[in-house]
Amino acid sequence: KGLENHTVGSGFILLGFSDDSSLQGLCFAVFLVIYLVVLTGNSLIALITVVDSSLHSPMYFFLRNLSFLEVCYTSVTLPKMLVAFLMEDGRISFLGCAAQLYFLVLLGSIECLLLAAMAYDRYTAICHPLHYTLIMSRGLCIRLVVGSWIAVVPVQVGQTYQVFTLPFCASHDLHHFFCDVPPLLELACADTFWHQVMLYTIILVFAILPFSLIVISYIQIIRAILKIPSALGRHKTFSTCSLHLGVVTLFYGSATVTYLKRRSRDSVDADKYLALLYTVVTPTFNPVIYSLRNKE
Repeated sequence: KGLENHTVGSGFILLGFSDDSSLQGLCFAVFLVIYLVVLTGNSLIALITVVDSSLHSPMYFFLRNLSFLEVCYTSVTLPKMLVAFLMEDGRISFLGCAAQLYFLVLLGSIECLLLAAMAYDRYTAICHPLHYTLIMSRGLCIRLVVGSWIAVVPVQVGQTYQVFTLPFCASHDLHHFFCDVPPLLELACADTFWHQVMLYTIILVFAILPFSLIVISYIQIIRAILKIPSALGRHKTFSTCSLHLGVVTLFYGSATVTYLKRRSRDSVDADKYLALLYTVVTPTFNPVIYSLRNKE
């Protein structure tokens, strides 16, 4: 009990990327620009897909929800990073760390399910074009999005509760730029076997399974595309889903490696840069990826 009280009172210290105080100002400027790009780009996509009635299709409904998620996702980590760079202080309270972890894993899990729904939408549009409007009804789209939230919320409440009921009696220095499950488990002075089991189970259900469904969808899509007689037709059809495939590859690739590979002292910096890819880089490039080759 005393250890738990000590942890609540002292919180944690996010060590971030650089101990060099001369680089803090540069890091602040870079990540401030990134955050503004994320907010502006994704907010514009969400706004345009609401205002323009020609974009009220399932594809843009999912894109609007993805843009909203990206704004929330980056807002969980980047503001705290900016404050840490500006004040040169990485301290975060116990409750603040718990809240950051909860919303990060919540939004990340929902994004995995949403990307799978977007892959199913592309599969239906390309493999079953005559039945597309019947299958991808507005009701189904809403159920897929709402169902993602309903499925994830209680699971992540349970995981966050499990992690933060552990006694943290070692160093409170987190070798990361946000509160995440693996570095927090490293600080616990109790057996974390079942916590690791729960973590891998959640990864299996909310990351690997959706990714497997995406892969299956794209195998069917590629088969359908190869049956198109003209090269122009094949190129035009594949371009409608290649953007989504790029986002999926970047997001899943970095996130899966981060959580599944074994952490070590030598890989701490590599883990932080991998985490940067799926928490900051992907949301930054989403507006660009979805706009460059998109006439609508």
